[in-house]
Amino acid sequence: MQSVLGKARLLLEAFDVESGALSLTELSRRSGVAKATTHRLANGLVEWGLLERVGTKYRLGLRLFELGQLVPAQRIIRDAALPYLQELHAATGVTVHLAIRDGLDVLYIDKISGHGAVEMPSRVAGRLPLYVTATGKAILAFSPPALVEEVVESGLRPITPRSVASAAHLHRQLESVRQNMMAVDIEEVLLGVASVAVPVFSHSVLVGAVGLSTSTSRMNLDRLTGHLTSAGLGISRTLHSLERSA
Repeated sequence: MQSVLGKARLLLEAFDVESGALSLTELSRRSGVAKATTHRLANGLVEWGLLERVGTKYRLGLRLFELGQLVPAQRIIRDAALPYLQELHAATGVTVHLAIRDGLDVLYIDKISGHGAVEMPSRVAGRLPLYVTATGKAILAFSPPALVEEVVESGLRPITPRSVASAAHLHRQLESVRQNMMAVDIEEVLLGVASVAVPVFSHSVLVGAVGLSTSTSRMNLDRLTGHLTSAGLGISRTLHSLERSA
């Protein structure tokens, strides 16, 4: 029998980017929790600020956002990276991403949209598979081989016709990333969009990746990669300094 905490988790996880507000019936159906129990738990979550009422519907509450900002690792990386992300955005004018790994996904913890940016499939706190994104490939290339094998075994499901779809192709891409210290994805996540990314380290420990995304027609690696490499090195140095002073 599922615990009350487990059922509350199901309610919170019923929301997604396309379903920002749900009625009681929708919340019950998507969570699989009985409607009477959903009503009782949702009212409690509203009292705690984890949910909010919007008319007859519910949406995630600001208290979740506040708590998310207190997660130490995420906060430290974001704070260290922010000046470099801002400089990178000013220098390039394209969309800037900061990402970490969460399971077999890349999790975006910061994003600055480019000027006149094309619509990107990313958002802060959003996630995409490691194997199709530039930031994910930058992380995967410098992760233990066991993680790469786990990604392959979980299935390489293409998102677009240009997505990596075989283990051999993925291994070739990751070897190129290791040699060049840079990952690229050309329309693997969304047709018309290309990205480039570099890994971020704290001393010698991989912590995430920083990347740039823009329309395929505007992707100029010669112009962007110098700025991106400098930002990645700057974030890594700052994290290393924070680690030494801790």
